[in-house]
Amino acid sequence: MAESKILTIGDAMNSARALVASVVLLGLGLGLIFGYCHDSTISLGAAHPAAGAAFKMVINTNGWPAMLGPIATLIGVLFFFAALVQAVLTELKTREVRKHEVDPTT
Repeated sequence: MAESKILTIGDAMNSARALVASVVLLGLGLGLIFGYCHDSTISLGAAHPAAGAAFKMVINTNGWPAMLGPIATLIGVLFFFAALVQAVLTELKTREVRKHEVDPTT
């Protein structure tokens, strides 16, 4: 007789915590970058042949925000992908448990 594995709330909470951490770190990083920027410009040029179109964005940030902002943003993106992987694995594990609950012979 196969033992049924019961999923707890803790299995789903790991991806939720990583997602919250990613949102906080992304907000912190982008807030540092854009909050302390100065003399920034954005230009958009459209042209009939698409090869002539141009988009230019210049962001000037100095000091600690310039060093910590990209680092916090990168860590936030990594946490986001970790949360995505954890959520997918939890979903696959949940489907496996449900399959065994419906058909105990497998």
